[in-house]
Amino acid sequence: MVAPHFFCQQEPCVTEAQAAASDVVLQAAKAAARKSARAHRATLFSPDAPKRLAEALLARHAPPEGAIIAGYWPMGDEMDPRPLMLALASLGLALALPVTPPRGQPLIFRAWAPGGALRPGPAGTSEPAEGALVNPDWLLVPLLAFDRAGRRLGYGGGYYDRTLAALPGAKAIGIAYAGQEMPEVPAGPQDMRLPLIATEDSVIICGDPA
Repeated sequence: MVAPHFFCQQEPCVTEAQAAASDVVLQAAKAAARKSARAHRATLFSPDAPKRLAEALLARHAPPEGAIIAGYWPMGDEMDPRPLMLALASLGLALALPVTPPRGQPLIFRAWAPGGALRPGPAGTSEPAEGALVNPDWLLVPLLAFDRAGRRLGYGGGYYDRTLAALPGAKAIGIAYAGQEMPEVPAGPQDMRLPLIATEDSVIICGDPA
């Protein structure tokens, strides 16, 4: 009889089979939350929301001079970060956009300026057709849902979790409609938390009870 393999980094210790079963439950919870969050986000569109978000973030948490900010090109009904990106560029800050690598790898970023050439990316997004590779200081992060503890519900590819783990010094800011907030996003120990969430209503400092 083979002895069970125990994982004891957390208390209490759990067997490998228990850990696998727990992960199955977590992935099922995430899948259900994604389905609900996608449907809900489609109802939240507001034409002035991106501009209000930009104003709220720049009023309270403007990036420092010289910072490189990685935005994203919105797909579908994601909150549009382009008004914020244009405002950042007008302040003289350098911009970048992500390029999606093969599945299982972190994102890479290319320098980009408004009006720069783009090429089609996966799932309806766009990415720079050219530009130097850069390591951003700030990342604007799209999401399906968030909570006040900084948990982020993504699309299931794990790109941003791997990217944030590979860029520990970068500041990640979730970009969302206020209505995308959930009481608690299902998350595991490998899911990176966000320190800030910017919405059209406010900038949320995650973990702040206020």
